[in-house]
Amino acid sequence: MQMTDSQRIEAPRETVWAALNDPEVLKASIPGCEELIKHSDTELEAKVKLKIGPVKATFGGKVELLDLDPPNGYRIEGEGSGGVAGFARGGAKVQLEADGPDATILHYEVDAKVGGKLAQLGARLIDSTAKRLAGEFFTAFAEQVVPSAPEEAEEGTDVPSDTDTSNEKKGWLGGLFGGKKTEVTPQEAAE
Repeated sequence: MQMTDSQRIEAPRETVWAALNDPEVLKASIPGCEELIKHSDTELEAKVKLKIGPVKATFGGKVELLDLDPPNGYRIEGEGSGGVAGFARGGAKVQLEADGPDATILHYEVDAKVGGKLAQLGARLIDSTAKRLAGEFFTAFAEQVVPSAPEEAEEGTDVPSDTDTSNEKKGWLGGLFGGKKTEVTPQEAAE
């Protein structure tokens, strides 16, 4: 299985690099991660509980960081075993590209192989699960790197000041749009 993608993170490259090397940030970001132990600057050990299709297992594995080039990137090599569920082995190349002073684009290329019951599930299920897990990882990782402020999360729930708050009846359509009149141009209607 091979997968290549990029993710934009609203943080400077040095901040993203530090987070990629922080076991607590990684543990909180990896879906199903129960344990992550850093043995050295280049060796980690993880225990991850996953469900892939009908197969549910706890995988234990070791990860090694190679070709370190701070804060530009590194290569990850790892292998994990889930007992009778099978095994996964592979690596990823991670590159960080500055996107202005306050943002980073994280590029990754993954090459992995699976065996045992996992291999019997089929390439489509493995690929879709890998993409879903990568999406979950990057969503959680970005949240760890740049936590959203509570004020920002509540901003969208404020009632606009021009909303009609009178008690006049608006009907169901007016109620949906908060009593605001909406004009549609002929061009918008054609679309």
